[in-house]
Amino acid sequence: MQKINMYVEEQFADLPETEQVVNLKEEIKDSMEEKAADFMLDGKLEEDAVNKAIVDFGNLAEIKREFQLQHVPQKTTEKKKKQKEDMSTLNLGFSICGSGLIIALLVFVNMYYTPHEIWFVFPTFAILWWPVSMAFVWMKARKRKVMQR
Repeated sequence: MQKINMYVEEQFADLPETEQVVNLKEEIKDSMEEKAADFMLDGKLEEDAVNKAIVDFGNLAEIKREFQLQHVPQKTTEKKKKQKEDMSTLNLGFSICGSGLIIALLVFVNMYYTPHEIWFVFPTFAILWWPVSMAFVWMKARKRKVMQR
């Protein structure tokens, strides 16, 4: 059963050795050892039983992923907040440029196909809500950044 211990330890090597991680590893090892013992009772050799138990247990990456999502380090949370603040500026710029291009296209289509009837103004009001909403998000992020200082 040494192979099961080595496999589980190898899979959880990148996680910190907290009490919860140790308990989770023990539960997984116990479950795999029980399954291997069942396979040996069915007549399989020990090595085959251990390999089959590991394969049947499935991928531990999914369990690790769930566990890591519950225990996100504080640094990554702060880093994500910084990225979100930076993204608000980028989103504002893209929304201004994008809405400007869309409005320019509408003006062109209006003047080229129906110059006697000006209709581009109506969709322009709807399109302008995009940069206006991004401006409010940007101001909120800036205010939060100023409050933290």
